[in-house]
Amino acid sequence: MRRGGHGGRPPGFDRETYRRRNVIERCFNRLKGFRGIATRYEKTATSCEAAVSLASFLLWARSA
Repeated sequence: MRRGGHGGRPPGFDRETYRRRNVIERCFNRLKGFRGIATRYEKTATSCEAAVSLASFLLWARSA
């Protein structure tokens, strides 16, 4: 007996949605380069959000 796919129509593929998803995934990958964010060093949600905002600003400043 075959296991796996159920046959039928393959799932749809939207090129624009894939491009947007790729941008977000690359952004997360760059943010993980910051050690404090990758290890979730900050304990409170507010501190973590501030660290992510600061790291995002630094990434933006480097690219500009």
